[in-house]
Amino acid sequence: MAAHRPVEWVQAVVSRFDEQLPIKTGQQNTHTKVSTEHNKECLINISKYKFSLVISGLTTILKNVNNMRIFGEAAEKNLYLSQLIILDTLEKCLAGQPKDTMRLDETMLVKQLLPEICHFLHTCREGNQHAAELRNSASGVLFSLSCNNFNAVFSRISTRLQELTVCSEDNVDVHDIELLQYINVDCAKLKRLLKETAFKFKALKKVAQLAVINSLEKAFWNWVENYPDEFTKLYQIPQTDMAECAEKLFDLVDGFAESTKRKAAVWPLQIILLILCPEIIQDISKDVVDENNMNKKLFLDSLRKALAGHGGSRQLTESAAIACVKLCKASTYINWEDNSVIFLLVQSMVVDLKNLLFNPSKPFSRGSQPADVDLMIDCLVSCFRISPHNNQHFKICLAQNSPSTFHYVLVNSLHRIITNSALDWWPKIDAVYCHSVELRNMFGETLHKAVQGCGAHPAIRMAPSLTFKEKVTSLKFKEKPTDLETRSYKYLLLSMVKLIHADPKLLLCNPRKQGPETQGSTAELITGLVQLVPQSHMPEIAQEAMEALLVLHQLDSIDLWNPDAPVETFWEISSQMLFYICKKLTSHQMLSSTEILKWLREILICRNKFLLKNKQADRSSCHFLFLYGVGCDVPSSGNTSQVSIDHEELLRTCTPGTSLRKGKGNSSMDSAAGYSGTPPICRQAQTKLEVALYMFLWSPDTEAVLVAMSCFRHLCEEADIRCGVDEVSVHNFLPNYNTFMEFASVSNMMSTGRAALQKRVMALLRRIEHPTAGNTEAWEDTHAKWEQATKLILNYPKAKMEDGQAAESLHKTIVKRRMSHVSGGGSIDLSDTDSLQEWINMTGFLCALGGVCLQQRSNSGLATYSPPMGPVSERKGSMISVMSSEGNADTPVSKFMDRLLSLMVCNHEKVGLQIRTNVKDLVGLELSPALYPMLFNKLKNTISKFFDSQGQVLLTDTNTQFVEQTIAIMKNLLDNHTEGSSEHLGQASIETMMLNLVRYVRVLGNMVHAIQIKTKLCQLVEVMMARRDDLSFCQEMKFRNKMVEYLTDWVMGTSNQAADDDVKCLTRDLDQASMEAVVSLLAGLPLQPEEGDGVELMEAKSQLFLKYFTLFMNLLNDCSEVEDENAQTGGRKRGMSRRLASLRHCTVLAMSNLLNANVDSGLMHSIGLGYHKDLQTRATFMEVLTKILQQGTEFDTLAETVLADRFERLVELVTMMGDQGELPIAMALANVVPCSQWDELARVLVTLFDSRHLLYQLLWNMFSKEVELADSMQTLFRGNSLASKIMTFCFKVYGATYLQKLLDPLLRIVITSSDWQHVSFEVDPTRLEQSESLEENQRNLLQMTEKFFHAIISSSSEFPPQLRSVCHCLYQATCHSLLNKATVKEKKENKKSVVSQRFPQNSIGAVGSAMFLRFINPAIVSPYEAGILDKKPPPRIERGLKLMSKVLQSIANHVLFTKEEHMRPFNDFVKSNFDAARRFFLDIASDCPTSDAVNHSLSFISDGNVLALHRLLWNNQEKIGQYLSSNRDHKAVGRRPFDKMATLLAYLGPPEHKPVADTHWSSLNLTSSKFEEFMTRHQVHEKEEFKALKTLSIFYQAGTSKAGNPIFYYVARRQDVPGAVVKNPPASAGDTGLSPGPGRCHMLRSS
Repeated sequence: MAAHRPVEWVQAVVSRFDEQLPIKTGQQNTHTKVSTEHNKECLINISKYKFSLVISGLTTILKNVNNMRIFGEAAEKNLYLSQLIILDTLEKCLAGQPKDTMRLDETMLVKQLLPEICHFLHTCREGNQHAAELRNSASGVLFSLSCNNFNAVFSRISTRLQELTVCSEDNVDVHDIELLQYINVDCAKLKRLLKETAFKFKALKKVAQLAVINSLEKAFWNWVENYPDEFTKLYQIPQTDMAECAEKLFDLVDGFAESTKRKAAVWPLQIILLILCPEIIQDISKDVVDENNMNKKLFLDSLRKALAGHGGSRQLTESAAIACVKLCKASTYINWEDNSVIFLLVQSMVVDLKNLLFNPSKPFSRGSQPADVDLMIDCLVSCFRISPHNNQHFKICLAQNSPSTFHYVLVNSLHRIITNSALDWWPKIDAVYCHSVELRNMFGETLHKAVQGCGAHPAIRMAPSLTFKEKVTSLKFKEKPTDLETRSYKYLLLSMVKLIHADPKLLLCNPRKQGPETQGSTAELITGLVQLVPQSHMPEIAQEAMEALLVLHQLDSIDLWNPDAPVETFWEISSQMLFYICKKLTSHQMLSSTEILKWLREILICRNKFLLKNKQADRSSCHFLFLYGVGCDVPSSGNTSQVSIDHEELLRTCTPGTSLRKGKGNSSMDSAAGYSGTPPICRQAQTKLEVALYMFLWSPDTEAVLVAMSCFRHLCEEADIRCGVDEVSVHNFLPNYNTFMEFASVSNMMSTGRAALQKRVMALLRRIEHPTAGNTEAWEDTHAKWEQATKLILNYPKAKMEDGQAAESLHKTIVKRRMSHVSGGGSIDLSDTDSLQEWINMTGFLCALGGVCLQQRSNSGLATYSPPMGPVSERKGSMISVMSSEGNADTPVSKFMDRLLSLMVCNHEKVGLQIRTNVKDLVGLELSPALYPMLFNKLKNTISKFFDSQGQVLLTDTNTQFVEQTIAIMKNLLDNHTEGSSEHLGQASIETMMLNLVRYVRVLGNMVHAIQIKTKLCQLVEVMMARRDDLSFCQEMKFRNKMVEYLTDWVMGTSNQAADDDVKCLTRDLDQASMEAVVSLLAGLPLQPEEGDGVELMEAKSQLFLKYFTLFMNLLNDCSEVEDENAQTGGRKRGMSRRLASLRHCTVLAMSNLLNANVDSGLMHSIGLGYHKDLQTRATFMEVLTKILQQGTEFDTLAETVLADRFERLVELVTMMGDQGELPIAMALANVVPCSQWDELARVLVTLFDSRHLLYQLLWNMFSKEVELADSMQTLFRGNSLASKIMTFCFKVYGATYLQKLLDPLLRIVITSSDWQHVSFEVDPTRLEQSESLEENQRNLLQMTEKFFHAIISSSSEFPPQLRSVCHCLYQATCHSLLNKATVKEKKENKKSVVSQRFPQNSIGAVGSAMFLRFINPAIVSPYEAGILDKKPPPRIERGLKLMSKVLQSIANHVLFTKEEHMRPFNDFVKSNFDAARRFFLDIASDCPTSDAVNHSLSFISDGNVLALHRLLWNNQEKIGQYLSSNRDHKAVGRRPFDKMATLLAYLGPPEHKPVADTHWSSLNLTSSKFEEFMTRHQVHEKEEFKALKTLSIFYQAGTSKAGNPIFYYVARRQDVPGAVVKNPPASAGDTGLSPGPGRCHMLRSS
């Protein structure tokens, strides 16, 4: 379009520009601002090629806008903004006007645009509050217009002058003459103006003449300031024509000045006209003056007299002062070398001028007006440029007792000197650096007075073009003097802040001062500026203070903070500033918080630049960064200024009225003594910054959210820089570094809208893994604000009326909304959509981030394992106890969840629906997965209250609403595969809640709403089963069976006789949803009838199968009948037919799943359908059969060995090992079995694991956890724990032969040898008989102990390999645990030797201590009970053995006797054998024999152990589920171990239901281990015959004989297998000849 129809295209762009002006679109936001800027740039670029079209279009828009009628403050502001935008665009287009513009264009400009511009210049007076900005902008347009179209503008001025020459009226319009003040004037144009005015001056009326005089003066300064080189050249090469015009006009004006009043009016112009005549100035400086120039000399003399006060008139004195200042100012544009005469002229007047203007006792003023500030500024700047080192007047202005006007003049003069340095010879500001101290003091005093008096004043608009005099006098009401003073201090403060912005060195400079003093003064300065940032009643000052602080954070400025220690000073001061600002931001005490956040982003960028520079420049100094970052306090010398502060102290001191001057107490940057315990300042600042950024993420202002997100990038950059110093991980500084970088990357993308942005924010918040002080504080602060907002919303409008907020003005409401809807004013306006949106955003924020806060609170209490150390109630950090409770109900997260659930049924008349909908969506879709367990438990507890004590449903509308909301939330939550959800879904069981939901919904009836709720619940069940692998079920099979029972009741079929077609459709939808849910529930579900009904298990299963199968068949028949009806009516309802087809498909699937999982009990009922007379039924059965074959149904469940196979799989499951060596089921069982059954469990576990060659893994898991939670090595294995019982059982089973061989000879010698017949071993003096000698008894005991001890330590070669494995496992577990408990420093060294360094004997000592305590000493003390001796030894021998065991135990424990005095004599013997014992322990524990080398004595598992395992698992099934759900690391490949276990147990049924009708099975002596002992003692498992028999699966053990011996059965038809050798033991009822493990064997005949 731009190429083919350029005119139309340009017009379209202009129209778009017009449509997006604020006057058309309303209040601007970020998006509209960006769009407006884009349109403006587009038009400016187009104007370079289509100038006329663009200017014409903009002129039309400006005219239309000017003619608009507006009402109200908001509309007035939008009009003003629109006018500014149009004028600014015009100015830039005109500035780039092409040189080849046609004459027609120039005419058009004059006729159309110029009148509109003049309208602004002539009509925008003081009545309009935006007058100054509009006039400035319009003057800029006129200036640009006159650059290339001077003739058009000059023509208008000239025409008006001509008209006025013939006008006879006294009051004439001189507006067009005043255009001279705004046009672009160069040397040639100035000549034309002078010539024109000189020609017509005499003919003008007085009013017009005064207008010309005033306007020409300003035109001159336009020329000088815009073309200074031309003016300078005038004095290098004088221009005769310019001088002639100027001289002519001078003479005309001189003639006009007849009276004193007229002289006073024309002297300023006369001095300028004289300056334009350098040759005349040269002439009148001589002694002899040309007659033509005499009037000029007289003029100068008059000027001098009036200046010295001899002029006789105050008016002339004032005019002389003005003229002399003009002379001084003009002289600064002339190089001294070009013309020194004018400088002599200046020198002759400047002293009197300074005395007149800068006299503190008699300030210069014109009449009753305040001091002429602009004149004094011009004078001060000019004097500095003329003589920079003559600074007496500077000192006068700096003096503390000088009027505030002088201070204001000085500060603005310095600002002008800094910002306006166009000419090379103008001196720089460096000359004033010596006054830095006085300027800082002035800043401190001014800040104190301005802030102190600002409490009750409204905000002031500070128009930069107004003079100080105008600012003070243009107030619309009469103020008290104190108010005037306060306002004057504010204007002075603004100027001072601008001065700092212009050149920070001016106030940072500290000549000849030590580092600490420099740092202190910098701290005072920055604190003062920081204090101004949140001052909402001084917005201009606050904005300028931000700019100044930004400049102070530039690289070259930071180096000046304290050149002696720049890095340390930077951290302290900048961090304090950051902390203060962020604290104000989080407390919502700033109006333009988004702008402040943008500024803060720039500060962070500057900080990072400085850190990077210092890191690259000096790594050694950068070490400080790392120390500061991780929490080390910075050492300071004795006299260092205390700058590290407690922040509450900073906030207290940074309040109105605080003195920042040195010598007036500590500055607000000083530290408060006694706060040494607080963390380093930079960490506090980083935390507070994190808090601020987090809390901006829930702002309703999209721009604020994006800015906050972008700030995270700079946090990450800082961490990158700091971590590079000591090469540590970036996560040491920012644990959530990765998520912060994602926040930053999202901030660069253009969002589709506010809702989409918030959704992305919440997704990222959920990914935050690590709790930090920042995110925790942000969550808690947000929660407090959310609670307050929630109360206000729920009480609206009542609270609003009570608080008297109903009549609040629009302005006040807007201000409150900007500060924060909910934080400040105690009221909320729901008619303002941002208020509710902010509440919704906060809710989402709290939901998404809540998991991290919960994690921090629960970290200390959570453990992943509860070791079998004692009763469940005493276990340390048991996960079962942690997860079964909801934690402390007083935690903020718990309170928030409670409040959130109560809002699920909010019935607020205005916003109830919105709140319910948003809570449902946010909890279901945005909740942090870590909060799922808490949510499940709270929902379960709430819903359980909907039933009375008898289990009856308490049906109310509120309860029904809550149930419906819960169903929606759970479905969203399970449907939404949030990252990390799988990990947390299973940490709390949802069985009870789901069952209660179904029980509640069952009684709702069959109304439309009830049917809809039932349908949704069925859909939830289907989703739940889809996420089955991620969920936790304590009794899954029982739960699923119950759900199938309930949901099948909802299938209506044709029993629904509803007349309403809509209800019929809904009912069919419910049928469909119910069947889909049932299909998912029946997948792999063995039917499990209710227990205790007295019916045999298989029979009960069979009846249950028949019930469901019949129901499904009936449903299929219903579908067929309805389909036939529809066919007869010509397919009237195709939608219904589709529904029925889908329902039929689901029913077939349900039948397939049912039969698939229950072939053993269901095939007999279903097989007959294959021969049914109805073809449809037969076809259906074939379909079902096909599906179960496709699903891979295991028909081996029909085999005769199915029971044994299932028990075998149960054993495999319990002994299953994970990738990390963990044993999920076994360890769960160990944690939940009551301590009364530990002996049995120890026997079962050892037997099972040894049969699978996995005993070492069992011992490792058990011993590791036992050692991990032992209080000390002395208490290890001393308690009555499961690990101790397992160890004892291992010693008993594997060590019996070893003990027999080792101790039997020794004991028999002691008992039978004649040498020991009458020997006594009693060493306790209190128990000695009279005939006994203590020393002799001690020798006897020592001799026997030595004999036994040496026999023991010499038997290492005979030590059983199984027990070597036990000892090695214990040794390694002890080492591993002690290494884990080692200090952080030792861990960093990564050496296992830390154990031996810290515990030289403990790790191996644990092995020896346990072996003697649990194995050797019990056999020595009770040899008869241990089976070593045939009868008990005599009492004296027993006593000796007992005392010997004490000595041996002390050696093993590596401790000496201290408490028993009678045993102390043996300490030397004990001590001397420490090393020998240690060598023995190391010998038996250092090496672990391979699995193949170990004789697995218990390779054969008796049925007694398997049945005991079955009973233990069945009775503790729910507890195991709870344990495993709380230990998500125990996961198997594929389906979880617990799922497999639950399925197997469901197939096997309860322990009391046995499939074999043998009464002996129910009365097994499960504690008997005679068979295992027999097998072990005779090593039957090593014989080839045993191995061959085992592989044939001929023999099965079941029941016991009357004598308690195991009975074996064999399958007779298998005994003829070729190659098998079968020896038939006697089949008599008596015991066999085998001893000591007799048994019986029966033959099972099978066809």
